Amino acid sequence: MLVVGIPQYTQGLTNAKVDLTNTNDTVLYTAPSNADFNASVINSLLVSNDSGSNATVSVTLTDTSDAVFNIYKNEEVGALSTREFLTNDLILKSGEVLKVQAASSNAIHVIASVQEFAKTRMTTSTLTNL
Repeated sequence: MLVVGIPQYTQGLTNAKVDLTNTNDTVLYTAPSNADFNASVINSLLVSNDSGSNATVSVTLTDTSDAVFNIYKNEEVGALSTREFLTNDLILKSGEVLKVQAASSNAIHVIASVQEFAKTRMTTSTLTNL
């Protein structure tokens, strides 16, 4: 994804994943806050329910001022099924945090596919030192 007017280079492709074994608000992904990075793009947010009952999950975004924004609130995922929550890319600015919370424990797994963007082109050797 290219944001016009902002210099950026793809510096990392990863997936962030969590098994929600409790009902606590849990960090799924934190956008790098290193001065070289300026954004992360969540391309996919897969939520899987491995229990025999329907389960609900909430997804929030916390900005760098600690303000919390609901993305999904008590969204239902059917028993033994997987849902794609995103229909468009979700952009996180440097330091923003994506969190997930299940209403019941030991049912929900979440995987986010992430692209990390930097302001300047870095070599592989530079990336290993971050």
